[in-house]
Amino acid sequence: MRTRADIRPRRGSRTDMAAAEGGGGGGARPETTVQRAELGPLLATALRPGESWYLVDSRWFKQWKKYVGFDSWDMFGAGDPSLFPGPIDNSGLFGDPETQSLKEHLIDELDYVLVPTEAWNKLVTWYGCMDGQQPIVRKVVEYGLFVKHYKVEVYLLELKLCESSDPDNVISCHFSKADTVATIEKEMRKLFNIPAEKETRLWNRYTSNTYEQLSKLDSTVQDAGLYQGQVVLIEVKNEDGTWPGQHFLAKGSGFLCNSYNCRDNASLSQPGLCGLSNLGNTCFMNSALQCLSNTPPLTDYFLEDKYEAEINQNNPLGMRGEIAEAYAELIKQIWSGRQSHVAPRMFKTQVGRFAPQFSGYQQQDSQELLAFLLDGLHEDLNRVKKKPYLELKDANGRPDSEVAKEAWENHRLRNDSIIVDIFHGLFKSTLVCPKCSKVSVTFDPFCYLTLPLPLRRDRLMEVTLVYADPQHRPVQYRVVVPMMGAISDLCESLSKLSGVPAENMVVTDVYNHRFHKIFQMDEGLNHIMPKDDIFVYEVCKPSEDGSEYVTLSVYFREKTMRQSSNTSGTILFGQPLLISVPKHKLTVDHLYSVVLEQISRYVKLPLVEEYSTPCKGTCNGSNGVVEGDIEEMEHQDGGQEGKEKLAEVDPCHSEGCMQIEPARDLQPCKKQHFTFSLVNSSGTSEINSIVEGKILKLNAFSALAIDWDSDTRRLLFDEQEAQAFEKHESMLQPQKKKAVVALRDCIELFTTMETLGEHDPWYCPNCKKHQQATKKFDLWSLPRILVVHLKRFSYSRYWRDKLDTVVEFPIRGLNMSEFVCDPRAGSYVYDLIAVSNHYGAMGVGHYTAYAKNKVNDRWYYFDDSSVSVASEDQIVTKAAYVLFYQRRNSEEHTAPSPPQEECDGMDTN
Repeated sequence: MRTRADIRPRRGSRTDMAAAEGGGGGGARPETTVQRAELGPLLATALRPGESWYLVDSRWFKQWKKYVGFDSWDMFGAGDPSLFPGPIDNSGLFGDPETQSLKEHLIDELDYVLVPTEAWNKLVTWYGCMDGQQPIVRKVVEYGLFVKHYKVEVYLLELKLCESSDPDNVISCHFSKADTVATIEKEMRKLFNIPAEKETRLWNRYTSNTYEQLSKLDSTVQDAGLYQGQVVLIEVKNEDGTWPGQHFLAKGSGFLCNSYNCRDNASLSQPGLCGLSNLGNTCFMNSALQCLSNTPPLTDYFLEDKYEAEINQNNPLGMRGEIAEAYAELIKQIWSGRQSHVAPRMFKTQVGRFAPQFSGYQQQDSQELLAFLLDGLHEDLNRVKKKPYLELKDANGRPDSEVAKEAWENHRLRNDSIIVDIFHGLFKSTLVCPKCSKVSVTFDPFCYLTLPLPLRRDRLMEVTLVYADPQHRPVQYRVVVPMMGAISDLCESLSKLSGVPAENMVVTDVYNHRFHKIFQMDEGLNHIMPKDDIFVYEVCKPSEDGSEYVTLSVYFREKTMRQSSNTSGTILFGQPLLISVPKHKLTVDHLYSVVLEQISRYVKLPLVEEYSTPCKGTCNGSNGVVEGDIEEMEHQDGGQEGKEKLAEVDPCHSEGCMQIEPARDLQPCKKQHFTFSLVNSSGTSEINSIVEGKILKLNAFSALAIDWDSDTRRLLFDEQEAQAFEKHESMLQPQKKKAVVALRDCIELFTTMETLGEHDPWYCPNCKKHQQATKKFDLWSLPRILVVHLKRFSYSRYWRDKLDTVVEFPIRGLNMSEFVCDPRAGSYVYDLIAVSNHYGAMGVGHYTAYAKNKVNDRWYYFDDSSVSVASEDQIVTKAAYVLFYQRRNSEEHTAPSPPQEECDGMDTN
């Protein structure tokens, strides 16, 4: 976790006494056991419509759970006092820190957790909030076209509002799906200054010439079928009693309905618009099922009970017909038109019985489930009861058409099912031996196309360079680094832009005023996530005299006093420092002067440094706290306690520890504006107080805290200047748009000749040995339903990545004819019918689906149990993962299959 923080307890005080950072304040916190007991029942509260729930960054919340021992693995419920979470910090959820707008596609439990109002109020009272952050509060709304269920509406719906008289003047506004049409009308009256006495009516626009009236003002946004980005027009009645829309709607409007009830009633009884409940990380399954459910020929086959006569219970490769029967039952529920969502428990149980990888509740891959399901349905419905043995024959120079026909017929002799009828096509595979030029041509069936995406070779990173010159403000740079590069590559790239030598750079990840990680030069850049705050520090290297330097982490802390218990704690603030100090100068005085110089840009000291009376013991330790006004300095006598503290310190030679030498003779002390403590790597637990003495024995990246009292910080520390930075011209240059790849580029890449790898050779029958042959795939025939799997997940020994490239694919008219190498093939033109989406990173994230309803030809968005209207312009995104295309005029299909009459009746186009 990244928000590690705790407070070292003073003698006789509690361990959780730290003050909350930032502006929230934070009140008296009960013991961790009490916090667990109070929040446990609240977090289990059921959703009720209209209530408010709050988003909390899951990183902070997980840290809190570990701190109080909330997790089930913590058998003793003791928690970990070293993991004090600090103030609630939701910065990781913001796409724009200034407007505090949410990032797109945040995922419940992965990116954020939802807590009810009472739980939020308690957390804020105990820990406070980060300065300037507004709470992220959302309402519980009803979902479902039939039976209502409840969900927290994290993302509001954006509608584009305009007047019918001026449709180009569009204003974007956000509404809850629970808002009524009357709410939209009221907002539009206000936006467009329409008097209350004027009569109005609202219209939604689906396409440039399709309008629909929103006449039922008490209907909700969801029930009205309004979707993200939809245009809503307001029309004001003319003085003569006519409506302007009679003119603007008459201009070629394809659809005009005086009351949306005509559509509303239809949608309420619409078969197929049925969500699937998430049973625990089963969104991958729900996404794949919604795509298959909206594949017309397959769904019609099950709804018409044709499967019953074809179940093959004796196929040793099948599942005794149980997968087919479970799938049929689920499809009938989805298309019954009686339920808004169903829980596919029985189906999941059956899948888990035959495919153990899907039996648990871990996130899986929708394409892998789809592959299993298509194969399982095929074997359960295979019309071939006894598969004949067939010997594979090589082409041996025979014409492609003859070899392809033979391969397809052999395939159908062993595999004959509705799945083969609908989903199977034929590859042509050509291998050429590099030694003897032997050409091997084979034809193999496929159920889906897995297309590679062009790999990115580099990535953009935004980093902030903190210069060694204390008067130089930090500068933010945008650098290009290799996708598979190391930290050293980042430093080299930054060096070219900044002029700072790469060897003088230390790369860090800063979070919550502390170093979350300090990177080594040989570490991979894949450890750095896009949302990490990367600061690169320029540090001094050994000088010409050969002095050995040590680099130290320095944290800013403010001492706070808790009125309730009269005890003190500390909070972190500001940007941490990395300073390099010669080992032979590691004294408190020298450290003080180095830090003072380093912070001189934003810490303005009085002109005259005052001296105080002689001090003894722990002048710079915890007993040397600056009290009261900065002009007066009182040094408490360290006395016996100071001697006890020194006596408690055992000699330690481990990393991060300091050897404490005997104190020097007493002498006048220069007044100190802050004091030093040796702390842990997160800057919160004191390892020891630093004592005036001889050379301090500190190791590389030991962490020091400089502690300020509140008055001194307020008077001397310029917060605005401390946070100020400049932007390099690389940040100001317009960012190149992310590469957009056309689907045809992926197909061309798939059909490009490649040389087999050394670990994947081909056995040449002429040479009688394995060779690194060239291999080329071509498409010989394509199926009625073409399933395209975009290979977004890449794996290597050192790297695992998801490619978020936008692949542009056509909604209508995908012409695959040019890629089919059978010269006698007919036309292969396809229309999109469904898309399985994946949001998030590899191994985690969330799956949803877009699908076109076969009854009304409209698009819908399926997000687990939620179903909502969608528009075509929403479908092509970087989340698209598996595409389903349906072929036009499939009766013209002339693939090398059995006679045409065997397929009659399967086409539902």
